Amino acid sequence: MADLPLRRRARIAAAFGSADNYESAALVQRTAADRLAERIAALPLPANPRLLELGCGTGFLTRAVDRTIGPARWTISDVAPAMVDRARAGLGLDADYRVIDGETVDPAIGQFDLILSGMAFQWFTDLPGALWRLSGLLTPGGAIAFSTMAAGSLAEWVEALAAEELPSGIPAYPTAAAMAAMAPAGFEAEVTIAELREPQADARTFLRGLKTIGAGTAASGYRPLPPATLRRAMARFDAGPRQVTYRIAFCLLRAR
Repeated sequence: MADLPLRRRARIAAAFGSADNYESAALVQRTAADRLAERIAALPLPANPRLLELGCGTGFLTRAVDRTIGPARWTISDVAPAMVDRARAGLGLDADYRVIDGETVDPAIGQFDLILSGMAFQWFTDLPGALWRLSGLLTPGGAIAFSTMAAGSLAEWVEALAAEELPSGIPAYPTAAAMAAMAPAGFEAEVTIAELREPQADARTFLRGLKTIGAGTAASGYRPLPPATLRRAMARFDAGPRQVTYRIAFCLLRAR
């Protein structure tokens, strides 16, 4: 059983690696990247800071931060090799591109003024442990800035399933208070929540969209529903407002 988290991360990496249309389909992720970049721009970073990005995807957050803070020494990474290749090809940014599992970053990589991540930490098995380990990679005065899914995300789909007395494969995302409590000792946390609503043509479009961006991996232990059962929940969703709400947490961790 001990290797289950590793197997799950391998499935997640494979799913994102095959997300060929991520750039055009991940609209919420693009918006979240712009909003996180605004918060990063307000940080007191040194000139030409050293940055480590985890879960770069195709580069939404990289581009947004590059626009707002200017010259920096970038290490750009993702757990999926194909995503690293897409970022390298699409960004045109002189950087150190690497395949890195954000939960197990090798301390030999060095220290950074800022560790940043856009919409990737929700895939971590042990987020508090990962944040503690990442805090050890910061220079004095350094910060961790990330966006991630928060409790209540995709409530419309969860409610459609619950109305049919069916379980949801949506992970149990943390609340803002729970995320603030994850700050390593000696760090203060600033957590804000934003709701981003995304209209959906129907449930089939919503579910297909999750797979298109590589986000179709269900919570650990979830068993897929039989097709006839799933169709009941889809019909329930289609009878509603046909939208899903992403509750995005924007988190800044800084040494006191």
